[in-house]
Amino acid sequence: MMNIIETEALTYAGILHYPPLRIMEGAVTFLTGDSGSGKTTLLRLINATLSPEYGHIFYRGEDTRLSDPLELRRKVLLTGQSVFLFDTTIRDNFHMYYEYRDLPTPSDELIDRYLSLCMAPFALDSSCNTLSGGERQRVYLAIFLSFGADTLLLDEPTSALDRHLSDSVFSNIVSFAKNSGTTLVVVSHDTELVKKHAEFELNLTNEVRR
Repeated sequence: MMNIIETEALTYAGILHYPPLRIMEGAVTFLTGDSGSGKTTLLRLINATLSPEYGHIFYRGEDTRLSDPLELRRKVLLTGQSVFLFDTTIRDNFHMYYEYRDLPTPSDELIDRYLSLCMAPFALDSSCNTLSGGERQRVYLAIFLSFGADTLLLDEPTSALDRHLSDSVFSNIVSFAKNSGTTLVVVSHDTELVKKHAEFELNLTNEVRR
């Protein structure tokens, strides 16, 4: 495997100073560490939601500063901790997210496939504003997984789920990633999830200087 993401002398806002980092293509890499160690910020830097003060991030060998940020975000997709769904049906949410990304409208079959993957087998006409927090999180994950990104940056992807469901959903995500060649970079405080699924773990607690 080759390195798909590399960083050099990365500094954000004069506060966070990251060590050189290497993330392997096709692997499941967890970013762990204490609160405030820069895990979420690093995900946002990688997909150009934030810009570094100094340093470089390379994606497939290309400096991301030279990339079109919108194109980069299509390849390197970030799902944040905050779940956003429109107050309409599950089907409409898929359609609206696809329209926003200028993608063809997904078929009901495709939508059902990704809902099943995320253990969210709800009727497509179900209203999202009637779903629980955990149900909304699973629908949100299903939408983002369906885009077929090259790399997925997942920030606390199972935080609203109980232990059994968290493990089941994430196991499905890992299987999906392995079958599709997708690279996973995951922030999680769930130590059991890390122990079971991490191929690589980057603990930032003692590595990031403040």
